[in-house]
Amino acid sequence: MQAKWRMISWSVFSAWFFIQLFLGLAVSDVFLLTGKLHLPIPAMMISGPIFRGEKSIMTILFLSTIVLTGPAWCSQLCYFGALDGIVSKGKTSRVPIANKMVIKHSVLFLVIVGTILMRLFDVGIVWAAASGLAFGVIGLCVMLFLSRKQRRMVHCTAFCPIGTVVNYLKFVNPFRIYIDNNCDSCLACSSKCKYDALGIQNIGNKKPGITCSLCGDCISACKSNCIKYKFFNLQPTKARNLYLFLTISIYSIFLAMGRI
Repeated sequence: MQAKWRMISWSVFSAWFFIQLFLGLAVSDVFLLTGKLHLPIPAMMISGPIFRGEKSIMTILFLSTIVLTGPAWCSQLCYFGALDGIVSKGKTSRVPIANKMVIKHSVLFLVIVGTILMRLFDVGIVWAAASGLAFGVIGLCVMLFLSRKQRRMVHCTAFCPIGTVVNYLKFVNPFRIYIDNNCDSCLACSSKCKYDALGIQNIGNKKPGITCSLCGDCISACKSNCIKYKFFNLQPTKARNLYLFLTISIYSIFLAMGRI
């Protein structure tokens, strides 16, 4: 039930985002967050500021969510990631994504270096936008062909450069998920994890892998109640409620800022 409602709220939030984008294009630019059009591709939050040499409101909002809720961007807020969640519905394969960390770091490196080179060689905005659009199309193909096949969010976990940034920056936030000593390694949680963070080794180490997004889907799958949220010394249930409260608050703030 937790996973179902998370996807419903995330999908509705993402749908509002794209409705707002449509209204900004077809009706008035007042519906655009900054009054300017930006490609709705997460990687643009990295490459956009590098290419333009100026700060981005979306990048600021993104970093703010990490400070407040750690990796919630990747499981609750990303308008692009919701599509990955929808196509990866079903029982997840327990076979880990091959060369996941190599792929993640390689894509992030190529995005950053490629953007720097386009800026140095003064590539026109049209070609830069076309490159960003092509990257987004490749991401959609990863979702449709790989995420759908593996029933796992391959795009968000292995391809998206923003996801890789989140994997490391999330540790500035004190929220965690841990597995207590009552775990019998039944692997029920592994079949529910869409972020390839609950393999046999992760369960043995009593904590999810680095790609964990704190989505909480594993909690409802664990019949022994061994998987719990942690926030300093707060009781696990209260820690989870606090996490959900902050996430819902960010939903509301984003929608208010988006004028919808």
